[in-house]
Amino acid sequence: MRRRDAAEIAGEVAAAAAVSAPEVIPDPTAAAFFDVDNTMMRGASIYHFARGLAARGLFTTSDLMKFAAGQAWFRVWGNENPEHIARAKEMALAFVAGLKVDDVVRLGEEIYDEVMADRVWAGTRALAQSHLDSGQRVWLVTATPVELARVIAQRLGLTGALGTVAETAEGAYTGRLVGDLLHGPAKAEAVRALARREGLDLSRCSAYSDSANDLPMLSLVGHPYAINPDSELREYARDQNWQVRDFRTGRKATMIGLPIAATAGAIAGGVAAGIALRRHYRSS
Repeated sequence: MRRRDAAEIAGEVAAAAAVSAPEVIPDPTAAAFFDVDNTMMRGASIYHFARGLAARGLFTTSDLMKFAAGQAWFRVWGNENPEHIARAKEMALAFVAGLKVDDVVRLGEEIYDEVMADRVWAGTRALAQSHLDSGQRVWLVTATPVELARVIAQRLGLTGALGTVAETAEGAYTGRLVGDLLHGPAKAEAVRALARREGLDLSRCSAYSDSANDLPMLSLVGHPYAINPDSELREYARDQNWQVRDFRTGRKATMIGLPIAATAGAIAGGVAAGIALRRHYRSS
């Protein structure tokens, strides 16, 4: 009879003592929707993308600082009027026209790992994971370009992402949007459309955001949460008895990280990133 060695015995004992993870039972009619900028991560994802491009020498530190100053101005004064948004959108689309989608996705993956991963709020990430653990699907909902939003969702192990969709042809951006920026009421419409497609019961769904701009989305679901809220959302959440979670530190929490208004951040970041990529690929 063959004598078993110590390693074999140890292996069998370890396997016998292993505890299997509990099976996740799918909950197909409930889901969770998370804003990205200042909700899932500190600051604006498109700004962090621009920082990654600057680190690669695709545009200058001076360009980045001007962009950051503009972000702060929009945040302090709350200036997101339609005329300014429309003008900035036109600029951004003009700059990205002709860029390859694959290039943007590849750079997004690299820059997420280098710059963004450490800026994800652990508390918000845990909330998202709790929905996954209960069998619910989890989507990001953001004005950030959908390609970058998908990268973030994939890296976080989430179901997917809803983001601003730019028109493409033959693998390159045409310089036009499909629809409009995914901001404010457009987020609510995207969630409503996804719910129809996926058979979700919105009264059983949850939504998370830091900004009063997302009140249409938050008001759409049965379980809204204010995460790191701005003053307007904090007051509204208190009046409506919504749950509030704040993962920041210090009394002036609204100014921690880069102070960015969601729409202004997404547009201005698109301009900066578009300029950088266009310079790079035209010169290569």
